[in-house]
Amino acid sequence: MKELQDVPFVVWVCLAAVLLLQGTLLFRNAQKRGKGRMAWFWGLWGLTGFPTPLFCYLLFVVLPDRRRAKRRP
Repeated sequence: MKELQDVPFVVWVCLAAVLLLQGTLLFRNAQKRGKGRMAWFWGLWGLTGFPTPLFCYLLFVVLPDRRRAKRRP
């Protein structure tokens, strides 16, 4: 537990800011794409870690939407 006490407060604040920003951006983007209740899932998951939720969102939401848009004439 001593290792956590050695981390400066500024690092914790930056980490919290990054997680909050990521969760907010994922939520708002999922809402814009019309994902309904899944927007809450992406937003909450975005608050838990970095960068795994972001990569998964890009892989499972953004990429398929772009592929679908390309196929439309």
